[in-house]
Amino acid sequence: MPDAPTFRDFAPDKPAIIMGEDGRIVSYGELETLANQGAQLLRALGLANGDTLAVCIENSPDFFEVVCAARRSGLVIVPISTKLTASELAFIVGDSGARALVVSPGIEAALSEIAELCSGVTLLGVGAASSIGRSWTEERARQPAAPIADGARGREMLYSSGTTGRPKGIRYEGVEDLPDAVSSAVRMLARLGATSESVYLSPAPLYHSAPYAWAMAMVELGATVIVMERFDPEQALRLIDLYRVDVSQWVPTHFVRMLKLPEETRARYDVSSLRLAVHAAAPCPVPVKHAMIAWWGPILLEYFGSSEQTALTIIAAEEWLKHPGSVGRCMLGRVHICDDDGRPLPVGEVGLVYSEGGMGFSYHNDPAKTAESRNAQGWTTVGDIGRLDEDGYLYLTDRKSFMIITGGVNVYPQEIENLLVTHPRVADAAVIGVPDEDLGEAVTAVVQTLDPADAGPEFADELRRWMRQSLSSVKTPKHLLFRRELPRLPTGKMAKHVLRRDIAEEFARARRR
Repeated sequence: MPDAPTFRDFAPDKPAIIMGEDGRIVSYGELETLANQGAQLLRALGLANGDTLAVCIENSPDFFEVVCAARRSGLVIVPISTKLTASELAFIVGDSGARALVVSPGIEAALSEIAELCSGVTLLGVGAASSIGRSWTEERARQPAAPIADGARGREMLYSSGTTGRPKGIRYEGVEDLPDAVSSAVRMLARLGATSESVYLSPAPLYHSAPYAWAMAMVELGATVIVMERFDPEQALRLIDLYRVDVSQWVPTHFVRMLKLPEETRARYDVSSLRLAVHAAAPCPVPVKHAMIAWWGPILLEYFGSSEQTALTIIAAEEWLKHPGSVGRCMLGRVHICDDDGRPLPVGEVGLVYSEGGMGFSYHNDPAKTAESRNAQGWTTVGDIGRLDEDGYLYLTDRKSFMIITGGVNVYPQEIENLLVTHPRVADAAVIGVPDEDLGEAVTAVVQTLDPADAGPEFADELRRWMRQSLSSVKTPKHLLFRRELPRLPTGKMAKHVLRRDIAEEFARARRR
């Protein structure tokens, strides 16, 4: 196994982590001690190289402490969303084979149920001893601060975010001395010019794959990481200004929310220190990205990939301006566009995005799902739909699982959603298909307005007329509903399976009346 990462080469008093809300600082010297003590505790708990540790911790210094300890103990680390129910969390713990689970105080309300569902798993909470009965913090503090004798570099097993159903664990395979996600991110960041002098803003939940890998990579580079406990658009601008942030990582939803701030609020903060703003997770609506480049300058770098690491495309701002809407050209493996049977399609046609030559992967404990992701050539897909142009630039259309078939016509919600969020009075939007006797599925938009008072029939009619200027009649939503908040995950992705279920139940109740 590769050597375990340490922080002994960095100035001990240099801030490694700064929390955005309360300004708490953890220095590299402190983090080195905490990680060593944590590794000692993991060994005392009986976790050896190759064992699995589940981590369900809110954005805090505790997250870094526990993960750094596991990364130098040769463990398989499973970061878990803090927004899951007890049964959802317990599924991942059980499916991953975790021997221990460390949680933060906000998760404790579900701990009694989790304990019943996760029998045989050691449960610890960060902070003082509580209803959990065991405190990671207190037990770690009793451990020696020396490195463990059998230290080794750990790696992650990331679970899909579960936007369409039960999450799946992703295992990489077929490559000797396989790089872990953080090591891969370190190399990518170094190529992009990040150094130990960088100041990095992490606005998203650390349990998600990209924020996890990028934040941990910046720590391993010796940079300073500013962590937002939760995303707030004005707070993000304030932190950039206050700490002179130069590197950041975003999702399009963050851009939309910052652009919806009043102009005088946006002008209040100096963001000129930014030299790299990376974004991913979903294609950025073209008008939104144009507006961000006009505001921040040509510092945006977009990439498209997946937790499965089957392919990686990258596109810089100057390049994107010549190919608006593209997510770039492939830098890892090779992209193919195929039909539903996995057969290659001609250039320009829309189909499933397959990858060749990327990372080998399988879905943990799910051979059927693994087989579904391959075609006859052995290429892999995660269900994205898109097209390639003659120059090899990839344009994403949507996810296959989100596609609506209405009256025999395929409608991709992303196009409609990208339009809706550009309306000045719309805060967020999702488009789904609901069962319809005549059409099979009816295109249905669910909208969150900036001003709750707008959520009514008059504005719904206005939105339909506005959309018809850009969309054909088949794409214009037949139903337009309003919600105070949409089930968007903190990662920026929409939990459409939740929305579909709730709206379908609402329509079913209406039909029974």
